[in-house]
Amino acid sequence: MSADFRHFYQKTWAERTAVVAEQAHLTAAEQALFKKYYVTEHHEIIENYLTDYPLPMGLAVNFVIDDQPKMVPMVTEEPSVIAAASNGAKIVKRAGGFITTLDRREMVGQIVLEKLTDPEQTAATVEQHQATLLKVADAAHPSLKKRGGGARRIRTRVLGQGYLSIDLFVDVQAAMGANMLNSMLEAVAKSVGVITKTNPLMSILSNYATASLVKAECTIPVGLLQAGRYSGALVAQKIAAASTVAQIDPYRATTHNKGIMNGIDAVAIATGNDWRALESGAHAYAAKDGQYRGMSTWTTDGQVLRGSLELPLPVGVVGGSIKINELAQLNQRLLGIQTAPELERVLVATGLAQNLAALRALVTTGIQQGHMHLQLKSLALAAGATPAELPVILQRLELAPQQDLATTQQLITALRQTKEETDD
Repeated sequence: MSADFRHFYQKTWAERTAVVAEQAHLTAAEQALFKKYYVTEHHEIIENYLTDYPLPMGLAVNFVIDDQPKMVPMVTEEPSVIAAASNGAKIVKRAGGFITTLDRREMVGQIVLEKLTDPEQTAATVEQHQATLLKVADAAHPSLKKRGGGARRIRTRVLGQGYLSIDLFVDVQAAMGANMLNSMLEAVAKSVGVITKTNPLMSILSNYATASLVKAECTIPVGLLQAGRYSGALVAQKIAAASTVAQIDPYRATTHNKGIMNGIDAVAIATGNDWRALESGAHAYAAKDGQYRGMSTWTTDGQVLRGSLELPLPVGVVGGSIKINELAQLNQRLLGIQTAPELERVLVATGLAQNLAALRALVTTGIQQGHMHLQLKSLALAAGATPAELPVILQRLELAPQQDLATTQQLITALRQTKEETDD
C-alpha cells in the first residue's frame, strides 16, 4: 500500500517526512538526514519543503578586477573549478588584472500578440503609443522609478506566422528584477490589448538579457604562460588555436563554454542568484549569429595573449531569496560589493579566468592531471578514507590498475590492517 500524498503541501514538516519515509522505506539513519539539514525559514522559499541540500563553498583567490583585489566565494560540487579559477586569476594578476566594461543594465520582457493579419501595422500602432505604455509600466512599480530605475523603451519585432513581440526594456536597479518586470509587463499588456484590440497571448520576462552585457578582457605577456617544457609563446599560440576551434566547431564550443560557466555559476550560486537564467542567456548569446560558438576569444601576436569574454549577466544583490539567505549576504561582504554591476564584473572575470586555466592545461599537460587528482580525492572520501589516510590512499590509487570504488575500499582495508598489525 502506497503512502498518502494527498494535500502534501498542507502537511506539517513532520508529516511530510513521515510520508516520504514510509513510501521509500527509509532507515532511521536516512530519515535523520532530513533533520540534519533542516532550516525552518526555508519553508517559505520552496513548496513541499523537506530539507536543505548542502554544496561545498570555497574561495577563489588571486583576482584583481579593475585594479581592485577580490576574493571570490564559489559554490560547486566539481573538483578543480576553484583551483582553476585561482590559477587563471594568478596569471592575469601578474599581467595587471582583468579590465571590465558594462555600458548599461536593462532587463527585457515580452508581450506576445498572436493571430495578427497585419503585424507590421500593429507594430506601428504600438510604437505610436510608446510614451503612454512606458508610463503604464512605471505606474505598475512606482518605487522603482523613485530609485532611479524604471521603463526605458519599447521595441517591436515581427516574428512571423502572425506573431508580434513587444519588448519592454527596464532598468531594474539592484535587483535581478524578474518579479517587478513581470508585474510591469502584465500592466502594459492590458493597455496593449485595448490599443490594438487584441488579446495578448502572454507577457513574461526574457532571460536573453542583451541589454545587460558585461565584458572582461586581459592582456598577458606570453612569458607568463610557460608550462613545463612548453614555452610561453607556444602556449599562447596553442590557446589561440583552441579558441579558434571553439568558434568553428559547436562540439568543442559546448565544452569550452561549460568550463566558463563552471566559474560563473559557482559565483552566482554563492551570491543567491539564478544560475539557470544566466546559463540560458549565455548559451543563447553564444549562438547570436546563427551558429553556436565559444563564448570567449583568445588571440596572440607572439608577444602577448589577449582574452575577451562578453555575456549577458543580469544578477541582483537584493530581492528574491537573497534577503533571507545569510550566506549570500555574507558572500557579498567577502566580495566587497554593494551593487549588481559590481557583481556582474566579478562574474565575467571569473568566467574568463576559468577559461584561461582550462585552455592552458588542455593544450599542455592535459586537463586530467590536476582534475583527476581531485577526483581521486573525492573517490577516496566516498569510500570511507579518513583525512589522515588520504595521502597514502591517493598515492596507491594513482598506481592502481583500476581506480574505482571497490579498489579504493580494498586499499583502505589493507591500509588499516597494516596499521593494526603495526600497533600490535
